[in-house]
Amino acid sequence: MRVAIDAMGGDNAPSAEVDGVALALRDLPPGFRVVLVGRPEVITPHLERHADLDRSRVDLVPATEVVTMTDRPLQAVRQKRDSSLVVGLGLHARGDVDAFVSAGNTGAILAASTVLLGLHEGVDRATVASHFPTPDGPVLVLDSGANLECSVRELVNFAHLGSVYMRDVLRRPNPKIGLLNVGEEDEKGTAIVREAHAILRADSRLHYVGNVEGRDIVVPHPVHGQLDVIVCDGFTGNVVLKFYESMGRLVHTLLSRESPDLLQSPALRPLMRFLDYGEYGGAPLLGVQGVPIICHGSSTPLAICNAIRRAVESVEGRLNEHIAAEMAVLA
Repeated sequence: MRVAIDAMGGDNAPSAEVDGVALALRDLPPGFRVVLVGRPEVITPHLERHADLDRSRVDLVPATEVVTMTDRPLQAVRQKRDSSLVVGLGLHARGDVDAFVSAGNTGAILAASTVLLGLHEGVDRATVASHFPTPDGPVLVLDSGANLECSVRELVNFAHLGSVYMRDVLRRPNPKIGLLNVGEEDEKGTAIVREAHAILRADSRLHYVGNVEGRDIVVPHPVHGQLDVIVCDGFTGNVVLKFYESMGRLVHTLLSRESPDLLQSPALRPLMRFLDYGEYGGAPLLGVQGVPIICHGSSTPLAICNAIRRAVESVEGRLNEHIAAEMAVLA
């Protein structure tokens, strides 16, 4: 298996990417290889810092340009064809690598993935699916920022995409799906959400439990227990995601004000790891014919390492194949 890494994407590139690769290669089997895409003269010094890294498992593919966080997505894809992002996704599109990981411009990753990889039959728009930690394992929230406004059909598609991911990648049989709303009653929500709710409720291929509220994302529902998939539009999902990401900083701030010594307590380490987004790696972009993993722009080496693991899990779970089969029925 080969995974391409956008070595120039993100706020901490290429240091975080190279360090993350070094971490990942410690645990992944010998047959696994990484392709670092970017400027070799910038990447190589960072590789040389890792004396124990097996360089035979790391390939460099040159790319002279970089898509910045301020570039317009479509414009960047069209004009920066020799960027690490576009070149890396091109490798994936040609089948030279099995997955692609980037901490770069999310909009550009979405645009380039749609153009270069294409959408699965039956999919109107791809969706970013984020992992939210819970005591019983992650719950998948989608969309979490790719599509600020969604149609009824797109919300229904997201439910199917999320169900396949949780079933075949995270090995949750018959995943429970909820539609994020302002209440559980049938009449709650916008017209689009109400119609999506009615369609999902009638879909026998899904384990749809109904409308759910924000409190049900990471805490077990009083009736249905821990949910596996939460469906919402990208505006709502991104607001929820960014709020949740702030919880780690909030806990850190409260503890440091109460007693700085508390932060050094071994008993608190599991909690702080639980709230660290780096522990969960990147978010899969579902709906395209490939396995792109989108990382936070400020990703640490740990986050990059875990994003690579997420990509490996997706390939091993034959995610692309299973999504194609699922969505063909909806086409």
